[in-house]
Amino acid sequence: MEELLMRIFDDLIGRVSGPLTFRLILQPLMACFFGIRDGLADAREGRPAYFWTIFTQSEQRRELLRDGWKAVGKVFVIAVIIDGVYQFIVLRWFYPGEALVVAAILAIVPYLLIRGPVNRLASRKIKKENHKPRNR
Repeated sequence: MEELLMRIFDDLIGRVSGPLTFRLILQPLMACFFGIRDGLADAREGRPAYFWTIFTQSEQRRELLRDGWKAVGKVFVIAVIIDGVYQFIVLRWFYPGEALVVAAILAIVPYLLIRGPVNRLASRKIKKENHKPRNR
């Protein structure tokens, strides 16, 4: 078991300096783009922070997860495919568990980390604009 964990850790670290490293920048950027887009939509519609709501409001969880997957699912699938190509080039084998971990790190984590804060910042701006006195 220890050898398996060491191999996985070494393989994951090796992705930083191997071929196709540009994906380590591009895929999180795409996930952030979708997170910003969805966070702004959440603020316009007055919805609470996405990630927090998933954990605290079980009645909305399924719909929120479906909505998030629609946004980030393509980036996730592309991350799995590109990681598979990387594995065949460098490792000469395909490890699906590693591909799923890498795809989650590159696609899902940035989306989750950016959507809520964007929602909160945009909500504050919307509230300030709504409470400004209007000159007539």
